[in-house]
Amino acid sequence: MTAAAILAAATPEAWVLAAAAGWPQLLVDHANCEKKAASTALALMFAYPEDRALTLALSRLAREELRHFEQVLRVMAGAGVAFTRERPGRYAQGLRALTRTADPGRKLDLLLCGALIEARSAERFALLVPHLPEPLARFYRDLGRSEERHFELYLGFAQAAAPGEWQSRLTALAAHEAQLATAPDGALRFHSGPPA
Repeated sequence: MTAAAILAAATPEAWVLAAAAGWPQLLVDHANCEKKAASTALALMFAYPEDRALTLALSRLAREELRHFEQVLRVMAGAGVAFTRERPGRYAQGLRALTRTADPGRKLDLLLCGALIEARSAERFALLVPHLPEPLARFYRDLGRSEERHFELYLGFAQAAAPGEWQSRLTALAAHEAQLATAPDGALRFHSGPPA
């Protein structure tokens, strides 16, 4: 299954054009996203230490996400873009609001949300590449391949955690994720909708 196959809607062209035009601003959010992705992997490791396979995979994933964070910071430094901390956007808050708070549903939802976020990232990297200057385009092309692997990792663990439920739950979460990623948004973010 490809990353695009689990997304219920494609990214609007208006987002792609706005993000390509505002790539310095997008880099700031991208750096914050990489840091958050590492944090999410670590949080899951602490939440489910008894799942040895998951813990080992997430340990590697967290290190890779932190390397990506460092790479984005280097790109920003080279482009003269300053790093600033950002508040969580509508997208992350919207997905979190749907996540069940008790297990066993919570684990499945966290894994599926991870898969959806990584799938959306992979899709957007691919859409942005033709519109960006080098070497940023090449950097995003490489990152897109990483996001595909991350999506597969999260989805694989979700399938193993709930073989009878993952597909129906993915359908429900993907519909909400699609709405968050396509509805007009007040701020341009890597996972926002197009500018309002």
